[in-house]
Amino acid sequence: MKKSFRYIALSFVILMGLSAPQAFAGNKDRSGQAGASELLINPWAASSGWGNAGMSFVHGVEAIYGNVAGISSCRTLDVNFTNTWWLQGVGNDTRIASFGFLARVGESSVLGLSFMSFSIGEIAITTPDNPDPGTLGTFKPNLMNINLSFAKSFSNSISGGFNLKIISESIKDMGGVGVALDAGIQYVSGPFDNIHFGITLKNIGPTMKFSGDGLALRVFMESMTSQQFTMVQRADDFELPTQLSIAAAYDFLFAETSRLTIAGNFCSNSFTNDQLTGGLEYGWREMFKVRAGYTWERGIWAKGGVENSDECMNINRGLSAGVSVEVPLSKKEDAMRLAVDYSYRDTYTYGGTHSVGARIIF
Repeated sequence: MKKSFRYIALSFVILMGLSAPQAFAGNKDRSGQAGASELLINPWAASSGWGNAGMSFVHGVEAIYGNVAGISSCRTLDVNFTNTWWLQGVGNDTRIASFGFLARVGESSVLGLSFMSFSIGEIAITTPDNPDPGTLGTFKPNLMNINLSFAKSFSNSISGGFNLKIISESIKDMGGVGVALDAGIQYVSGPFDNIHFGITLKNIGPTMKFSGDGLALRVFMESMTSQQFTMVQRADDFELPTQLSIAAAYDFLFAETSRLTIAGNFCSNSFTNDQLTGGLEYGWREMFKVRAGYTWERGIWAKGGVENSDECMNINRGLSAGVSVEVPLSKKEDAMRLAVDYSYRDTYTYGGTHSVGARIIF
């Protein structure tokens, strides 16, 4: 036990040291100045169903986003595919496709790989000389994140992990590539392993910058109106949206069939408002689970939401809910399991965000 607490203390010191210059350096007046904001979107169905409240409790492929330490719970192999309809009803039918898998590579070590692709649809090309859409064709933005993860269980109580994130953003004639690092810790305690703590630091990395032909223009010099020149505009660097989360959860166990988990998460954002999330999840024989959560931040109760308030910076109203069905394929204790997840996130405009996922657990 003393050895476990030493691991906890050392890990917390490392994470807080890493976060000190960045996670707490954010000024709310700088909101909107960070790039790669898709890094803050949870693309998975189960964990988003209670608003990221379960970051101390998250496991499986979804832990790659939530708290990478949670992937250490993988038994042998874990596969997850999720499709998200982002802001249902928006004109371009924006979707997020996510796929990931985990593999145990040792007695206490797990490797993970996941992909998230953001499909925004086609956007009409317009210019000052051709402002009408449809005359110059369309372009399609591409946003993709690739995650390479590793986690290790140091004891029955504590696990930790790291996630290397490769970020790619591009359009037809311009793009940018960046890298970031996540680190996370989960600690389990209590007589029935029913007390959970977690801390995670996300999106630590160098600045990104766009480059490409899209920054070049053909212009006429005032003194030489008959000859064109190529003018290249300078693109400024932008920072990544660093985030620090501290979470806890408690399981209320009823006989051997039911569980009620209450969870909370505090999230410190460098470039947007800090957030507090609370949630509940009920599980029956770990086969049927229903969950709900609420995320609060400054200004989220403002009338009209993000469109009519200077304080609200989030299109989400804060409410989220979800359900999971997980079925074993045999009566063996270590039998392969199939699961289907669904989540809904309420928004001020459009029809909310819907996610549907499927998992295979070996």
